[in-house]
Amino acid sequence: MIESPLPTLPAWVKALADAEIPVLPHTVAELRQLREIEDARGTVDASMLADALSADPLMTLKVLVHVSRYCTRLSVEPPESLTGAIVMLGITPFFNTFNEPPTVIDWLNTAPDAISGLLKVVTRARRSAHFAMSFALRRQDEDAAIVHQAALLHDFAEMLLWCHAPKLAQEMAQRLQTDHTLRSAAVQKVVLGMPLSAVAHELMRVWQLPDMLIKCTDDRRAQDPQVRSVMLGVRIARHTQHGWDSPHAQAALHDDVSEVAKLLTLSHEVAERLLKAIDS
Repeated sequence: MIESPLPTLPAWVKALADAEIPVLPHTVAELRQLREIEDARGTVDASMLADALSADPLMTLKVLVHVSRYCTRLSVEPPESLTGAIVMLGITPFFNTFNEPPTVIDWLNTAPDAISGLLKVVTRARRSAHFAMSFALRRQDEDAAIVHQAALLHDFAEMLLWCHAPKLAQEMAQRLQTDHTLRSAAVQKVVLGMPLSAVAHELMRVWQLPDMLIKCTDDRRAQDPQVRSVMLGVRIARHTQHGWDSPHAQAALHDDVSEVAKLLTLSHEVAERLLKAIDS
């Protein structure tokens, strides 16, 4: 475990690039069940696996990293989606590669507060992905599934921090809980010495993840509609994680709704109703 902030961005990347990525317990149960079906009938395909695993951002990341590295060795472009990654690997090799991965419960068995903190980030990531995909579908974006995946993985570095530096992650969470007006990036700079977005993008580059995924999680490309969909999904999920009526949400939502209205060419009132309908 990482107990104190590392001095540089390369140090963080080196520490996390080859670190274990534990997965959610439900994922392990799904893998066991699907493996039994495959062994008995041979009827499991990539879509079935992706549907079962895509709600777990950690497992999604684990598969994409493994397959991207595999593609690098073959000098081919990595597939953009979880389904494509499983197709690239093959069903039997997939089960052999991801047989009984460690769960976050086992990995953090001595740090129950870290498990709770991590699961909150996972829940927020799922909401981010749901918002972002809803925006993409309303825009009739052919890459809506990739937008969903990008939003799901947008905060993967924060998840890895809970797994490998839980004390630092807990310190950041406590600062944000104490003062809801603080910006996450500012707290990350104070506690870690740098924003997690910098760590995430350097990790994606080192892992050679798909270009489309890297693009959609790059907040610097905010004018791109796909990136905007992801950013707004992530932002709204973060601002409303304590409820739509929380002081933090009330302070931030007017601007969020205005930006959604602009993205989707809606009135402010219609955009606000849409957001609450998406989250209902």
